[in-house]
Amino acid sequence: MAKADLSQFGLDRAESGDDVVVPFTLDELDCRGRSVRLANSIDLILSRHNYPDPVARLLAEATTLAALIGSSLKFDGRFILQTQTDGPIDMIVVDFDAPDGMRGYARFDRAAINKAIAAKTLDAGTLLGNGHLAMTIDQGVHTDRYQGIVKLDGIGLEEAARHYFMQSEQIPTEVRLAVAEHAEKGSTRTHWRAGGLLLQFFPKAGEHVFPDLPGDGDFDNPDMADPHYSELDRWSEAKALFSTLSDAEMVDPGLSAERLLFRLFHERGVRVFAPQPLEERCRCSADRIEAMLAESFNSEERAEMAVEGQIEVVCEFCSTAYHFNPHQFESKN
Repeated sequence: MAKADLSQFGLDRAESGDDVVVPFTLDELDCRGRSVRLANSIDLILSRHNYPDPVARLLAEATTLAALIGSSLKFDGRFILQTQTDGPIDMIVVDFDAPDGMRGYARFDRAAINKAIAAKTLDAGTLLGNGHLAMTIDQGVHTDRYQGIVKLDGIGLEEAARHYFMQSEQIPTEVRLAVAEHAEKGSTRTHWRAGGLLLQFFPKAGEHVFPDLPGDGDFDNPDMADPHYSELDRWSEAKALFSTLSDAEMVDPGLSAERLLFRLFHERGVRVFAPQPLEERCRCSADRIEAMLAESFNSEERAEMAVEGQIEVVCEFCSTAYHFNPHQFESKN
């Protein structure tokens, strides 16, 4: 079979690989979205902790979702995704440091996870339980934070994200997240991979086909939609095409984001745009932690923290251990 020519769909460069987000539009259906593919970045995040398999998978989903949403930020800031629930995995925190840095960790009850594994009750809704999902946009110290909160009552992250966009933004949205372990040639262990796709519907309003959304670029989106084809029909068709997506396709190391989008939407003229690289990057540092110890604790509290003359602080995200002498702070007070 002849190889498909993707140049007519906006691809005039080499196809992207892993650890990228690729924006796209479906002009004829008044839709736009983003595709995320994670490999080395998510493997680093997960392999630094001894997570049971169900915990690793859910944290990978959360990281992928944070990348799908956080990569839309046009400014240098942070997108923070956090769950707080009563389930076996009672907290997940993912920081997306715009434009390209990610870190995340999960807190869980190991006994409860083992019980869930034995009972084979491993769906995301059961592992999370009841509580809430908070999505926070932080533009820096001189601006107010924006936060949207979605109730979690036995639902997974995909459904929670759909609720978030309808509740907070009134934007019809579809989200798919997939996670897999991949055996690489020559490696002694499997490696984690994750993929995600976000599709949103922006019907024509007045003179604007699409609002100017952050992070998606200034796309020239002509009104190509058939005026006799209703908004409901266009969104229904987009969702029908989206529903044909498989988990295997989203995590296939041999299938680029561009080629996947072509498979799904080529009949409706999908256009893809330049990929944005993503990487695992923690924000911790010795200077930050030293400042925290100096500002948040007095000399007596620091002395109590010391074990064999050293204060050890381990980053929850990247597991890096930092060591300080409690007496080094005395000259700074």
